[in-house]
Amino acid sequence: MKTGRYAVRPGMSNLELLNDLRRGHQVATRLTFNNIRLKDDLAERLDEQLMLGKEDILSLLTDSAYCDSLGFTVETIPLLFIPNTYEVYWNIPADKLMQRMKREYNAFWTEARLEKAKSIGLTPIEVGILASIVEEETAASDEYPIVAGLYLNRLHKGIPLQADPTVKYAVGDFTLQRILFEHLEVDSPYNTYKYAGLPPGPLRIPTIKGMDSVLNYMKHNYLYMCAKEDFSGRHNFAATLAEHNRNANRYRAELNRRKIR
Repeated sequence: MKTGRYAVRPGMSNLELLNDLRRGHQVATRLTFNNIRLKDDLAERLDEQLMLGKEDILSLLTDSAYCDSLGFTVETIPLLFIPNTYEVYWNIPADKLMQRMKREYNAFWTEARLEKAKSIGLTPIEVGILASIVEEETAASDEYPIVAGLYLNRLHKGIPLQADPTVKYAVGDFTLQRILFEHLEVDSPYNTYKYAGLPPGPLRIPTIKGMDSVLNYMKHNYLYMCAKEDFSGRHNFAATLAEHNRNANRYRAELNRRKIR
């Protein structure tokens, strides 16, 4: 009998069930993954839903030669996984799952999306990396195109992104509520205060909405953003440093009032 996920239907005879088990007539599993930050989180989510083990998928995600064969690095390989719902067989091997995700990735990157990426001077992988920063930067999805436009303005002007989420990633603590000068000095290629351009990989697996927000970014002259002092998760945007400093001072004052260090 073959491993798999099988349906036992009302009125089904013993012989019908036996034949399904012998012939491997499985029913598909609906595979989903979202809100994933780290490879370890992804491997756990897949392990929970499929027969493959966590280590099976991690061994491929950390194999530089294998990642290269798919067109990625060990840093960018999470971008292969486009968050959606997929029907796969429960006993699918790790390599076949990766090949399936590659087909889905290629299907996502239509000619229209590729053309938009080219028009803003980014590769599909760079779009994914920037989308991951955008999604970590704001919890308000309607701000995604604004934030994307801000960071594209910085990239095109050669200004370091100075994105706080990249510092949190470099430090290894996404719970930080206050970025201190000591955090800005962390020597990591993910620290966009220290190194110009995009980091070498995504901070999380970006959603389709996040990537489309980068491809369809809002055109404006903003270069700075600061969390609103009402802690709503939304942001004040500014085109000048003077305006940004006023926004930042209000936010810092509220942090101090709430005794957030």
